[in-house]
Amino acid sequence: MTAPRKLIIAIDGPAGSGKSTIAARLARKLGYINLESGAMYRAIALKALEQQVSLQDEQALRRLAESSQLQLEPCGEGNRVLLDGRDVSQRIRQDDVTAAASHVSVHPQVRQVLVARQRELGANGGVVMEGRDIGTAVFPNAEVKVFLDADAGVRAERRTLQNGSPTVEEAERVRAEIAARDQRDRSRAVSPLVPAPDAVIIDTTHKGIDEVVAEVEGIVKKAVGE
Repeated sequence: MTAPRKLIIAIDGPAGSGKSTIAARLARKLGYINLESGAMYRAIALKALEQQVSLQDEQALRRLAESSQLQLEPCGEGNRVLLDGRDVSQRIRQDDVTAAASHVSVHPQVRQVLVARQRELGANGGVVMEGRDIGTAVFPNAEVKVFLDADAGVRAERRTLQNGSPTVEEAERVRAEIAARDQRDRSRAVSPLVPAPDAVIIDTTHKGIDEVVAEVEGIVKKAVGE
């Protein structure tokens, strides 16, 4: 008996579609590594904020990306994120970094640097990588491509619930941020947010996490011929 071959699984989708949670659980079930591309952009955004580098200065941001040491270590339902040896796992999830990351990620030169690193990390397979352009730009030859989507209102509600019991004002702010992020991601010149032509599109609006994980696992089993 030969061991099942290790695949590259690409999971893309907009903010709040559930891709981070789904990718982490799927990776754990399969014994794969979960590579969260968004965490890498968030880490560079954090460094830019700390060093007061303009989010519009593409050259300076590229230099930051090139000089930064980024590590993703599996931990529970996600990753422990190390930036230059420092644990920034919690810090990069805060609102100011989230907003900054969406600006950092639109710069082609920054994406070029981080995409190269992502390809190195996933080159040997056995990875679940999630982001916004994994199946179209990072790993266009991935054996499994999934695009998760959901109603924008539902995605905003999911994000607000992550912060406990939000006020009406907080909920409205998150809705506006989701809409703005969608616009930036879908309209950027390089690697816009679109499903790969051969991706399986899953609408998670009315589906629970376990249901989506099972659906994606079925796609994986089909890919390996089980």
